[in-house]
Amino acid sequence: MTADQPPLPPEDSGPSDAGGPSGGGPSGGGPPGGGPPDAGGPPGGGGPPGAGRPQSSPGGGGGPGGGGNPAIRARVPDHVADGVFSTGCIVMTGPNEYIVDFLQTIGRPHRVARRIVIPHTVMPQFIEALQKNLELYRGRFGDPPAPPQNADPNARRPSPQDIYDDLKMPDQVMSGTYANGVMIGHGASEFGLDFLTSFFPQSAVSARVFLAAGQVPRLLDSLRGAVRQYEQRRGGGEPPQIDPQDLV
Repeated sequence: MTADQPPLPPEDSGPSDAGGPSGGGPSGGGPPGGGPPDAGGPPGGGGPPGAGRPQSSPGGGGGPGGGGNPAIRARVPDHVADGVFSTGCIVMTGPNEYIVDFLQTIGRPHRVARRIVIPHTVMPQFIEALQKNLELYRGRFGDPPAPPQNADPNARRPSPQDIYDDLKMPDQVMSGTYANGVMIGHGASEFGLDFLTSFFPQSAVSARVFLAAGQVPRLLDSLRGAVRQYEQRRGGGEPPQIDPQDLV
């Protein structure tokens, strides 16, 4: 990955459009000055993935003249800075939030690497920001390589219980990590997601996840499916229930 801008200082980073409070302004675009929110350099020094790159983030306003919340600074705690690499995810719909389990399925045991809890009001903005970043990726690098498909399309689809029976859930992951914003960047082969807790007086990165670029379209499909499911249940007067979406 190559940096489009000089790297930001370690720990305190000043992206153009970090996530604001839950249910805040529209998802971010480019930095002040109109640059595109595309990828930057590799993670390091405590900054966000691709430090120095413009970022897209739901729950926050735009830059100067954007009419939304002002750009904010997001601190990166030491225990979050390294991040985790995810090979897939499961999206679930709860009564008040979405749960996104990012998985590591390389080697045994397969495990849930990070569990992110996102309010219903923030998820549509996350989807919009991720879609914009994917479009920018395609403009620079073309379509991301598609991950391999199941060799047998008629094979039995595992149930959610089957999937979780085969997953290790570390104690420190089980309760999840709350996020009401996200900063997104990409390189030629991967996307970086910095999930934020945006509370006064200081926003912070609560979790950092890296995904292969080919996983992002499938992640978007699962996120959209979860939102459609929630809206259908809400419109029909049916109380939302925990219901896993597709395994990405």
